[in-house]
Amino acid sequence: MIRAIAFDFDGVLVESVDVKTRAYAHLFKEYGQDVVSKVVGYHMKNGGISRFVKLRTIYEKILKKPLSEKKFELLSEQFSNIVVDAVVAAPWVEGAQEFLQKNKNRYLYFIVSGTPQEELELIVQRRQMEQYFCAVLGSPKNKVDLFREVLPRLNLTPEETVFVGDAETDWNAAKTIGLAFLWRCVSGEVRLLNGYAGPKMTTLSSLEENLKILKKQIIL
Repeated sequence: MIRAIAFDFDGVLVESVDVKTRAYAHLFKEYGQDVVSKVVGYHMKNGGISRFVKLRTIYEKILKKPLSEKKFELLSEQFSNIVVDAVVAAPWVEGAQEFLQKNKNRYLYFIVSGTPQEELELIVQRRQMEQYFCAVLGSPKNKVDLFREVLPRLNLTPEETVFVGDAETDWNAAKTIGLAFLWRCVSGEVRLLNGYAGPKMTTLSSLEENLKILKKQIIL
């Protein structure tokens, strides 16, 4: 029996992935286009990972220079200043709000995201989305740890929970915890999730139908 649905945020509930991509490009534009291309490429290949990890990795692997704690905090603040208003203004993923509203008395909803906790809560509040979610969880904890923390708190088992995500990180977290997983991918996207054989949802308009399919599989 499916009792709860966990959602990633960027690219699953809200069309905000491009906002974050542009923010990374802006932060590192002083290093030239070659570096910007590498930074953006790394970001796009590692969706769902917190900027706490990404910024440190960019300095270590791409810039190959040390990152002081003071500089890290400055970059994090600059990133947040760039993205918050734009994410608040970003459109819903097609079908997401309609699904949440229609099924709010049928499932528990909660968010598990790589966005920093305080920033995520602010965005959810400013978008007036808090009415839908019983929990809003963000970084610095990774998604596996967030699930391990929230499921017992909500009196849920992995078998009762579906995770809707858009990145390899989401899929890996679902496998680690033992959650059913549904993939929201952008129309025309050619990448694959390693080992994922479920449906590809280009919008969340098909989420309700895919949940029905999952329920039948669980019964079988």
